[in-house]
Amino acid sequence: MNGNIEYKNDVFCMLMEYPENALQIYNALNNTDYTDAGLVEMKTIKGGISLSVKNDAAFIVGNDLNLYEHQSTYNPNMPIRHLIYFADIIEPYVKNRDLYSKKKIRIPVPHFVVFYNGEEERPKCETMKLSDSFEKSTEHPEIELICTVYNINLGDGEGLLDKCPILREYMTFVEAVRSEARGGLPLEEAIENAIDECLKQGVLTELLSERRDEVTRMTVYDMTFEAREKYIREEGYEDGRAEGRAEGRAEGQEEGRELGIEQSIRKLAARYLSDGTAKTEEEAQELAKSVLRE
Repeated sequence: MNGNIEYKNDVFCMLMEYPENALQIYNALNNTDYTDAGLVEMKTIKGGISLSVKNDAAFIVGNDLNLYEHQSTYNPNMPIRHLIYFADIIEPYVKNRDLYSKKKIRIPVPHFVVFYNGEEERPKCETMKLSDSFEKSTEHPEIELICTVYNINLGDGEGLLDKCPILREYMTFVEAVRSEARGGLPLEEAIENAIDECLKQGVLTELLSERRDEVTRMTVYDMTFEAREKYIREEGYEDGRAEGRAEGRAEGQEEGRELGIEQSIRKLAARYLSDGTAKTEEEAQELAKSVLRE
C-alpha cells in the first residue's frame, strides 16, 4: 500500500482497475453487450474529505456515470457517501463554466450501485434512499439519491453472478478464503491456500498470478479490519454506555456518551499507531473516527 491509508482498497477495487471487468459488470446490470473496453472512461475521486471517503470504482460508458461500491459490512449511509462521490466527480464538468449562462451545462447520468457480500443476512436486492437519512420524513424530497444494493454472496446473487463471470470468480475467491479461515489457520496461510485453490480452478487467474503478494496483503488487511471493526464497535459501545452512566449523573447522558466515544477513539488510534496500521497520529485519529462513528 502507499503511504496514505486507504482501507477501502481490497480485491474488488483491484478488479475494478481493469476496464474489461468494469464493462462486464456494467453489461450484466444493464442488459447490454458491449465488448470494447475502450468505451470505459475511468474516473478518479480525490477523496480529500476524509480518509474514510474512498470510492471503489467510478467510470463512464456513453452518457452513464457508474459509481460502484463494495461493502462487506452493511452500511445505511451509502446514499450520503455516493452524494459526496458524485459531487467530486462532476466538479470538472462545471469548473470554469459559467453557471449563470443561458446555455445548459450537461452532466452524465449517474447510477449508484453497492455490491454487498457480508456474512450478515441481507435481501438479494434492496434500495437505499438519501431521504431516509433526513432528520424528518418528507413526502416529496427536493433532493433524492437512490442506491441499488445487490447481494452477491453465492446462493443470493445467482441471477447477477450467472450473467457476470468476474463477480462469480470474485465471490468464489472470497468464499475460499472464508472456508480456509474457518479451519483455524493463521489468516495469511488461509489466504495463500485459497489463492492456490483458485489458481487450480482457473479463478481470477490473471489477478492472482500477477499480483499475488498484493492480493494477499490487501485481503489480510481487509479481513483484519473487518474483525477489528466489529470488536471495536462493540467495545466502543460498551465504553460509551459505561462512561455515559458515570458522567450522565453529573453532566447529562449525552455528554457522558460522547466522552466514552472520544475515549474509545483515543484508545483505538493508539492501537493503530502501535501496530503499524497508521503511520501518523492524524491518520490514526481519522481511521478510528471512521470506525466508531459510521
